[in-house]
Amino acid sequence: MPETRFFEQYTELSAPEKTAVVYPILTQTAYSWGGIHDFNMGRCETCFKVEIEEYYDPIFSVGAKSFRILEFLGYSVIDDIDIDKNPEILNNFNSVILLHNQFVTENEFLAITSHPNVIYLYPGSLDSKVRINYEENTMILERGPAFPDSYIIDGFDWEYNNSEMTDNTICGDWKFYQITNGHMLNCTPEDTIQYNDAILKKLKQLAEV
Repeated sequence: MPETRFFEQYTELSAPEKTAVVYPILTQTAYSWGGIHDFNMGRCETCFKVEIEEYYDPIFSVGAKSFRILEFLGYSVIDDIDIDKNPEILNNFNSVILLHNQFVTENEFLAITSHPNVIYLYPGSLDSKVRINYEENTMILERGPAFPDSYIIDGFDWEYNNSEMTDNTICGDWKFYQITNGHMLNCTPEDTIQYNDAILKKLKQLAEV
């Protein structure tokens, strides 16, 4: 329970008003057994289309510890489905925090990259494009790294793709750097955020616009 470490610092670290965390339900689905990640790894030939999971089950691949801590600190929570169905929902928030939202729809990608203050807490977000069939409750991989062609680096050809930073899990030299619509962290904080007050303080500072 990584969030309990910050009980005494709740007031200092608590969420600013109108700040949302986007839970990566599509990425959770993709990394489940028999999901799109298995397809990408060559372990399943038909897993490019999968049923979307109905419940949040925070795992390492979505940024579980960060999610638990930020939810505890009072950050509002929305998810990929909320944004895909209603992209205007982001207009209700001054700041938006992404976890490891790797698999997203085009609606979601456009809404997030159009928002003026997004904090990309995990590298590798927004690098795989999926399409949702709500009648079947499924998602299908449309485009992503090396799919459908080996030369593809990013599903949206996004200029700010920072997937090469995902392997930096130590975060000894962590920093947020600025891009057009917000800030990106240069490492994967999953193993360190529960021990690092400074990241949470900086996150709150960036969200207080």
